[in-house]
Formats: sequence, structure tokens, C-alpha cells
Amino acid sequence: MRPFRHRRITAGVALATMLVTAAPPTAASADDSRNRRAGYHRVGYFTQWGIYGRAFPVKKLDTSGAASRLTHVNYAFGNVSEDGRCFVDGGPGEGDAWADYQRPVPAEESVDGVADAWGEPLNGNFGQLAKLKAKHPGLQVMISLGGWSWSTYFSNAARTDASRKAFVASCIDLYLKGNLPVLDGGSGGPGAAAGVFDGIDLDWEWPNWPGEPGNVVRPEDRQNFTELLAEFRRQLDAYGRTTRRHHPLTAFLPANPAAMDAGYEGREIFRHLDFATVQGYDFHGAWDPVTNQQSALRVPSGAPDNPDFSAEVAIDGWLARGAPREKLVLGIPYYGRGWTGVGGSGNGLFQPATGPAPATFEAGYEDYRRLKTLAGNGFTVHRDLRAGHAWLFDGTTFWTYDDPAVVLQKTLYIRRAGLAGAMVWSLDGDDDNATLTKTIGLGLATP
Repeated sequence: MRPFRHRRITAGVALATMLVTAAPPTAASADDSRNRRAGYHRVGYFTQWGIYGRAFPVKKLDTSGAASRLTHVNYAFGNVSEDGRCFVDGGPGEGDAWADYQRPVPAEESVDGVADAWGEPLNGNFGQLAKLKAKHPGLQVMISLGGWSWSTYFSNAARTDASRKAFVASCIDLYLKGNLPVLDGGSGGPGAAAGVFDGIDLDWEWPNWPGEPGNVVRPEDRQNFTELLAEFRRQLDAYGRTTRRHHPLTAFLPANPAAMDAGYEGREIFRHLDFATVQGYDFHGAWDPVTNQQSALRVPSGAPDNPDFSAEVAIDGWLARGAPREKLVLGIPYYGRGWTGVGGSGNGLFQPATGPAPATFEAGYEDYRRLKTLAGNGFTVHRDLRAGHAWLFDGTTFWTYDDPAVVLQKTLYIRRAGLAGAMVWSLDGDDDNATLTKTIGLGLATP
């Protein structure tokens, strides 16, 4: 790490400490000394598709220094079929088996510098994750099931006792036992991916609540989600008795209190989970007619919506519903949300806009590694130190995002609130030096 960068981060620690200490306590942040804990989870999502346009192979987790700062890598995503099974299919819209375990990774992209040969049982991202774990033996890799696009049939999988048993068995067989379908050329086969995945992350978006259009939604999803977790826990524990290991079970949970009440049985779900990651982003975006924050730690003064979302509102919502704070992991974004055609005056916050800001891959959505280059290049960085958020504005275009100072402030909030750690979406949004991941590592370091 460069000396000047170290000095900047150290100064940020002092500033963020002052801000978190000065903030009024809430249910989440009260009782600093009693709630401190050791051994924080540091969870990062690795996207299957990041190897393409973002040019982010698994190797970058090693060369950037990110892997040594993480405790868990969540692989996004595994799909759920209409008949309620975990499956891998290379068909359009169904998956990318080529990226998962068929693609021969060249030497320059390989974690150990050794190129894959065509048709090996385990190529692609899965093979590289196995090599990453060999180099970082303390790192756990989870298969994350669902996500925004692949939660369509979760309700079918969770609907009955029989469907839950079959679904869970299929996921363990495919990912933990590693029994992959054999593809053209020979990749896959019985046990091909055994040992790559340590556990399962459920990313059902959302039980009994609208997600992507077309998702199956049923009122009984709420109870069935709890029953699904119980079945996963039973089968994972049974499998663990054969491997002599504990296989973790986690879930991604919403920030919206209405979705919390509609889809989750509060305290009950945590009986089965090792921990849960809580959505700490997408509070606002270009779907709103005015600029706003997408990931503030606290609701800013003067916010046009009342009530409004924030990271603290989300955490307090789960605590009020019986979640143990020591099982809550706060989500942090490695991307920003943007608007253009911003009117009004001042610093651009809470001003009308004409639509989403132009961006690299998706209008209104840009990775941190690109947003950081805008500061000083026509854009000014603005901060709300009490609310814990930052934004960029050039007089016309507005981006709300988390930079190292905001991330550090959130890690200190996590420590003070006695939470279990931090999660990030997604690792390919960071810069080549893993600046944000290193900041999390610094903020959640234990003596």
C-alpha cells in the first residue's frame, strides 16, 4: 500500500470514528461497549458474468488483495427450475455453464498461472475458485441461489414438504457434492466440483412480495421460507456428518419493512441461518423523478420521502422483528445510481431530473471504479457527514455512491452496533487495487 494512501485512510478512520460516535443512538447503534464483537464476516459477491465486459476473472480477487480481506465469496447465481430444482443449463436465459465450468481459462487469467485444457472436468469460474481456495485456505465459497432474475420459481420449490426436500437435495447434489452435468467436450461429471462450495446462500427476491415481473408469488411463501431454511439446515447438517464439516447457510434479506413483514417470520428464520446479509442499497435510483441517496447510513435531513430508507432503518427493522444483531451483515454497494438533466440549484441533491445518467453497461448504474475517476474531472464530491453518504455532481449529472470514507464510516457503525460484518455487491465494481475491500478489511480488523 502506498504511504500517501495509508495516511488518507488513517485520517478517514479518525473522521468516521468522530461521526459515528457523535451520532444519536438508535436500536442498532446503542450500547457501544456491550455490543462490540470479534471476528467479522466480510462477504463479497462474485458475478458469473463479470469475466466478460468488466474483465474481472477470479484471479483479480488474488492479485488485488481482495481475497485475503474476505471471509466469504458468494457466487452469483444458481438457478431454480420451474419444477423446483437447482440446475445448470447453458440455454438462453437459463444460465452460463460455459462461464461456470466449461471455459478453458488461459494462463494469464489463472490463479496459479496454469492454463486449463479443453474438456477438463472443472474449468471456468468454478475451477478458478477451487484454486483460489487452495491459495487462501480460510476463504469460504457459497453458491448464491436466485437473485433478481432467477427468483421466478422459488415459491414452487418451497411450496410443500416434498418439494422442499427435493429442491434442497438437488442443490446439495449439484453444488456441494459437485455432480455437474457433462457438457460438450467432457467438462463436468460426478464429483467434478466437489469442494468448491462450502455452503448455500438463498437470494430469494422476495417471498410473498413482488420482485422481477413474472415471479411466482404466494401468501404462504412467508411460512414456506422458514420451512425451506429448516430443510436446508437439516440436509446440510446431515451432509456435514459425512464430510466432518459445518456447511453454512445464509440468506439475503430486504431493506423494505413492508417486504420484511410480508415474507419473513422474523425471529424464526434466524434459528436456521448462520447469518443474513441485509440490503443496504437501491433505496433510490433513476426510477425516482428527483435525485436522492441510494445507500445512506441514515436518512438525510430534508429527504423528500417520509418515511424513507437507509441502512440504519433496515437494520433497526430487522432488530425490531427479532433478528439477533450478531447474525446481521450490512450490505454495501460497489456501484452508484445516477440521474441526468438535473434541474434546480445547489449541490444537486433532492432536485428534479429528466432520467437515468449515461453509463457503461446500464443507464443510471455505474461501478465505483469508474465513478472514482469523475471526482475532479468536472464533478465535485459532496458529503452529508451525519447521514453517511456521498455524491458527485457536475451541474447536470448526479451520482450517489459509496467511496472509501463512506465505507469506513459504515464499518465503524457495524462495530458499534454489534453487527456480524459487511457484505458487498459486487466485487467487480471495485478498482484494481481493491480499495473498497481493503477499507472494509481495515475497518473490521480485529486485534
